[in-house]
Amino acid sequence: MEPIRANEISDIIRQQIENFETGITVTEVGTVIKVGDGIAEVHGLEKVMAGELLEFPHEVRGLALNLEEDKVGAVLFGEFQKVMEGDVVRRTGRIMEVPVGDALVGRVVNALGQPLDERGPIITDTFNPIERIAPGVVDRQPVKEPLQTGLKAIDAMVPIGRGQRELIIGDRQTGKTAVALDTILNQKGKDVICIYVAIGQKASTVAQVVKTLQDNDAMNYSIVVNASASDPAAMQYLAPYAGAAIGEFFRDTGRHVLTIYDDLSKHAAAYREISLLLRRPPGREAFPGDVFYLHSRLLERASKLSDAKGAGSLTSLPIIETQAGDISAYIPTNVISITDGQIFLEADLFNAGVRPAINVGNSVSRVGGSAQIKAMKSVAGTLRLDLAQYRELAAFAQFGSDLDKATQSQLARGQRLTEILKQPQYAPVDVEKQVLIIWAASNGYTDDVPVDQLRRFETDLLRFVENSHPGLLHSIAEKKTLTDEIKNDLTQALTDFKEQWGETTAVSARPAAAATTAAA
Repeated sequence: MEPIRANEISDIIRQQIENFETGITVTEVGTVIKVGDGIAEVHGLEKVMAGELLEFPHEVRGLALNLEEDKVGAVLFGEFQKVMEGDVVRRTGRIMEVPVGDALVGRVVNALGQPLDERGPIITDTFNPIERIAPGVVDRQPVKEPLQTGLKAIDAMVPIGRGQRELIIGDRQTGKTAVALDTILNQKGKDVICIYVAIGQKASTVAQVVKTLQDNDAMNYSIVVNASASDPAAMQYLAPYAGAAIGEFFRDTGRHVLTIYDDLSKHAAAYREISLLLRRPPGREAFPGDVFYLHSRLLERASKLSDAKGAGSLTSLPIIETQAGDISAYIPTNVISITDGQIFLEADLFNAGVRPAINVGNSVSRVGGSAQIKAMKSVAGTLRLDLAQYRELAAFAQFGSDLDKATQSQLARGQRLTEILKQPQYAPVDVEKQVLIIWAASNGYTDDVPVDQLRRFETDLLRFVENSHPGLLHSIAEKKTLTDEIKNDLTQALTDFKEQWGETTAVSARPAAAATTAAA
């Protein structure tokens, strides 16, 4: 019998091992060493990435935020009360992402993209990471295409362009959300997907917003991302990034998107809560040092992409709530410096009945006339200056009784311009109609109209032009500029209207005058 050689044994063993299959999968796991207030500290995840999704027991998810030498700090989503010390935590290897796609249009979702509207699951196989580097300079083009809000005061004096970031700022109850909702309603038929992100709002307030959008057929092109006041701080922190990620899907497929973050003051407060629980050191005014980066990396994602990238756009309207009109506080100054301008709403104006309550002096659009059609640029050129001078004169005139004729006429014009720019809520106006009414006011056609009659004057003028000069508004909308021909048509239409309107006003005033005489 031949002795068995060692190399034969090793060959047999090698053949056996080659055909041997194991069902073992290796995953990196850690252990919860501390948990509370929606925050978990985990030991043992050495290779975890910042922003990575972690799996906890009881279907709870976590987001890795603090990467320290001996532990990882994570915020928890879901029923985090069930997570206990000693629980096993698994890495997923995926950066936190949300479902995106056309399936989300018309839906109300939470910050994780899960439905809140009881209309069944959202079926999509496309996901976007919540954190993404903003497009670079080469991938962008200048903002030059208007995004009409339907509000005369904004479209004329602080215009917004597609791809811009325009801050809406003011005290509570000054109409900030109303401006944002009017802008959404005005996008009907304009091929813009609108994403409204509610951060820290009451659930009843968000329900009212959704109802308003449904009543005006605006949910057909809108998405609502809701992280209400009753949700954990982690969800409120995630919500605007989720909204931006959902919007980027449409932007990257060559479409136009409007995102509204309502509001970033509560977002900063939620981030502060998370940061202090994670033991991040607080700095100025007790906010973490990276609170500027918190909003800059979110708002920088708004852009108008180059033609090579599909020419899609993502426009952002962040909202900030001030305390007693103090725009020099920490968070307001942060966001003012990040954005391309601000619409400043003032409580005094709002209470005086000037709505939208836009303070012309403090409001600015750094894109300016580039985001206006030429027709609007030509009629609104002097509007801001006229209104600013009127405000100065009105303040001065309170103390003086004897005013010269020029000052009186300037005050009268300013009063009428202020009245013309007032607008009821949820009643956006098409840009060609805005051009018509502002042109009429700027060219003196309203100077002899009593201030309390101006609303009726505007309504009657629009009805008259639509019936008697139907081609005029169509020409302005189509040509987007005031040619000499259109100016002549405008003059003719307003002359005809003034004659007719003057007669009807006189007729309607006669019975009232007769009744007054009889009573006397």
